[in-house]
Amino acid sequence: MSSLVQSVDWLAIAPPTLAAVVGLVVLVADLFIGEEKKAVLGWVSVAGLAASLLMLLPLRDGDRATFCLTGDAHACSYTADRFTLVIQFLVLGGALLAALLSVTALKDANKDLPEGEFWFLLLSSAAGAALLPASRDLATLIVALEVASLPAFALVGIKRGDKKSSEAALKFFLSSVTATAVSLMGVSFVYATTGSLYLTQIADKIQHVDGQFHTLAQAGVVLTLVGFAFKTAAVPFHFWVPDTYVGAPLPIAAYLSVVGKAVGFSGLILVTVVALPSYGDVWGPALAVLAALTMTVGNVGALRQQATRAYSAVRLLAWSSVGQAGYLLVPIASAAYSKDAEKAIGSTVAYALMYAVVNLGAFAVAALVARTSPLNRISDYRGLYARSPLSALILGFFLLCLAGLPPGIIGLFAKVTVFAVAVDAGLGWLAVVMAVNVVIALFYYLQWTTLLFRAPEGEPEKHRVPAPLTAAIALTAVLGIALSGAPQLVLRFSATGLF
Repeated sequence: MSSLVQSVDWLAIAPPTLAAVVGLVVLVADLFIGEEKKAVLGWVSVAGLAASLLMLLPLRDGDRATFCLTGDAHACSYTADRFTLVIQFLVLGGALLAALLSVTALKDANKDLPEGEFWFLLLSSAAGAALLPASRDLATLIVALEVASLPAFALVGIKRGDKKSSEAALKFFLSSVTATAVSLMGVSFVYATTGSLYLTQIADKIQHVDGQFHTLAQAGVVLTLVGFAFKTAAVPFHFWVPDTYVGAPLPIAAYLSVVGKAVGFSGLILVTVVALPSYGDVWGPALAVLAALTMTVGNVGALRQQATRAYSAVRLLAWSSVGQAGYLLVPIASAAYSKDAEKAIGSTVAYALMYAVVNLGAFAVAALVARTSPLNRISDYRGLYARSPLSALILGFFLLCLAGLPPGIIGLFAKVTVFAVAVDAGLGWLAVVMAVNVVIALFYYLQWTTLLFRAPEGEPEKHRVPAPLTAAIALTAVLGIALSGAPQLVLRFSATGLF
C-alpha cells in the first residue's frame, strides 16, 4: 500500500518548528533553574526567535511544499512560498520585538509574572502564528489559528491577582471560542459541498457545486471568514480589543496588535483569494462593508478617548489598531473586483509591514513611559521631550507614520497604495470612506504628538532606559526611518507570489 503522505521537508517547516522546540526547552529548563537565574530564560527565548527568523534565509530562493498528497502534488498542507515567508518574517520579527519588551516587563514585575510559563506561552503562540500563513488546507489553518490564540488567552490573564487582567482574558477567550465555533461550522459546510479540505482543490471543486448545494456553499464561505475576522478585530468582532489590551501586560498588547492581526489577515487572504476566488461576489462585498465599518468605528473610538483617563494611551492605541484593521481589509475586499488580485493582496501585506514596525515602536515607547507612569494616561506624555528628547521624537515619528503625514513617508506611501487599489477595483465609495477616516485619525494622532512637546507640568524627571527596551525602540525607529527613505522597498518585498 502506497503512503498517503510524502516525506517531511524539515527545512521548509524549520521556522515554526524551531520556535516550538525552544518553547518546550524553556518550559523544561524552568523546572531546574533557580529564581535568581530565571532571566536567562528570556534571553534563550529571544535567541530562539532570532534563530527562527534566520531560518527564513535558506528558503528565500524558491517555493517548497511538504505534507502533500501522493496523487496530487499541488494538494499540500504546508507551502513555503513568498507569501508565507513575508508573513513569517512579520510574525517572528514582531514576536522578537515583543520578547525584547517582555524582558524588561518581567524584570520590573518583580516575580508577579511567572517567567517560565510566560516564555513558553509566547513562543508557542509565535509558532502557531508562523504556521498559519504556510497552511494550505482548512484543518491546518484552524489548528494553526488556535495554536496562535490559546496561549494568547493565558498571556493576557497571566498577571497574578489582577482582576482587570483576568476579566480581559475571559472576554478574549469567550468571544474567540464563539468565533472559532462559527468558523468550524463554515469549514464543515465547505467540506460537505466540495469533499476536500485542501485550498487548491476547494478552489476547483466549489465552482462545480450542484445547484441545490449552492446556498450551503455560500453560507460556508461567510461563516468560515468569521474566525479570521475576529482575529483581525474587524467590526463587529472588535469588542474584546480595548479591555484586552488594557488588561494584558503591555508587551502582550503590542504582540496581539501586530502578530494577532497578521494571523487573521493571512488566514483571510488564504481562504478568500486562494480557496474561494470564484465566490468573490459573496466575500468581496462582505469584506468591503466590514472594512468601512471597522475603520469608522475604530477611529471614532480613538477620537473619544479622554487624555486624563487611566490607561487612555493604551486604549487609544487599541482603538487605533481597530481603525488600521479597516485599512488592511480594503485591498482584500478589492481583490474580489480587481483584475490583478496579486497586486491587491501585496498592498495589504505592504501595509501590514509598515503598521507592524511603527505600532510596535509606539508600544515600546508606551512601555518606557509606563515605567514611571503606570496608569499610562495620554496626559502622562505631556512634556516627554523635556524628559527624554529622543523617545519623544521617535514616538512623534511613529504617530505621524500611523497618521500618514511627513516625515512618516512610509505611512503615507502605504495609505496611498491601499487607496489606489480600491480606486482601481472600482470601489470608489470605499476609497471615500477611507479618506474621511484618515482625516478623523489625523486629529487624535496630531493631538497626542503636540502633547509630547508642550511644557511639562512640574520638574521633568529623567529615567534610565533598560537595554532590551532601548534595543526595541532603536530597532523599530531605524526600520521606520529607513523605510520612509525608500518606501518602494516594502512593496517590492511584499510581492506575494501566491498566484
